[in-house]
Amino acid sequence: MNKTIKMLTTAIPLAAALAAPGAMADVVKVAYIDTMSGAFAPIGQNLFNSYQYNAELANKQKLAGNHTIEFVAFDNKGSPQESLNQLKNVINQGIRYIAQGNGSGVALALVDAINKHNERNPGKEIVYFNNSAIDPDLTNSKCSFWHFRFDANSDMKMEALTTYLAKDQSVKKVYIIGQNYAHGHQFTRAAKEYLARKRPDIEIVGDDLHPIALVKDFSPYVAKIKASGADTVLTGNWGSDLALLIKSGRESDLKANFYTYYAATTGVPTAMGAAGADRVKSVGNWNVNNDTFVGKEIVEGFKKKYKDDFYTTQTHSVVHFLSKAIKESKSTDPVKVAFALEGMKMKGLGGDMEMRKSDHQMQQPIYITTWTKTNKTDVRYDQENTGYGWKTNQKIDSFVASQPTSCQMKRPSAADL
Repeated sequence: MNKTIKMLTTAIPLAAALAAPGAMADVVKVAYIDTMSGAFAPIGQNLFNSYQYNAELANKQKLAGNHTIEFVAFDNKGSPQESLNQLKNVINQGIRYIAQGNGSGVALALVDAINKHNERNPGKEIVYFNNSAIDPDLTNSKCSFWHFRFDANSDMKMEALTTYLAKDQSVKKVYIIGQNYAHGHQFTRAAKEYLARKRPDIEIVGDDLHPIALVKDFSPYVAKIKASGADTVLTGNWGSDLALLIKSGRESDLKANFYTYYAATTGVPTAMGAAGADRVKSVGNWNVNNDTFVGKEIVEGFKKKYKDDFYTTQTHSVVHFLSKAIKESKSTDPVKVAFALEGMKMKGLGGDMEMRKSDHQMQQPIYITTWTKTNKTDVRYDQENTGYGWKTNQKIDSFVASQPTSCQMKRPSAADL
């Protein structure tokens, strides 16, 4: 009799655990597959630290209930092929979530591989959080139920940027320069289309695409920009390609204004210094120098811990949306979490956010900012100890930059839940 009772008491908690796997406290690992070596390594390391820092804060606040979130780095060397190799390592280690953002070419390769893996391996699905790869195709023709983009895509950013630029009647001649890969091509296309629609009087005086992460001296490109008579440069460059372009422009005394997507990323603020003051503008999802300095605690804490700048709000968004999805679905299972993420709304650092169900493209406000000397009023926080930071020119509501989608989402059946 005692033996029977003992067996029953052992079986009850085991049965409960099997019936409700999400009820147990899990460590939810997210594989960060990105550039941890090479020319873009400083940005990759900054993003990884940003993920870790936000996960630590979320875990302390128990945003995912009793579950904890942990990020693990896998170096893809900026290569789509190496990213696929690392994805195999991630799968072999049993990790069910990945994050990536540096390079739309990488993102497109990962989406395709994850789609195939999930189709062939029911019960072992992987969900992909995209923090920065902004090729519009990722939430249009290449959209996937397993992919969620937390950054505004290239067309959304261009809509916001050209809406602001179009009001400046001093802009007469524009030079477009970008990196020769998926994002660079989309940037160039959108710039031409949107300027033609909003300011047909503006002359496009140059259009260059250069090899990504290979150009060490941008002076020949800057010479072409100067010779064109451009008063404004539009560039989707990021990382060392943007830092070196800005540096060369400074050294060549280029007077043109720069409109950028990524001037706040590692290395670029130092390259700009005082020479970029009031001449370089950037578009993003948030700026700490906002009306009420929302996010200042994260900026200050990150700086204290890593001696670096927190500038990618998407890492904060990924952690908070994932935590909420785990809590609301009462599960750490990727399929259930993915369904919970669809249509989810939350107030983020930049304002009201919504993960649009139709294409998994985050809808959020966009900020236009200008590189400016710090002060004690509206530009309190600098970058890279330069004494210069970003002044908020305009907060553009999400509906202004929002774009239609051609996505035809294929979802798992209800039986998979």
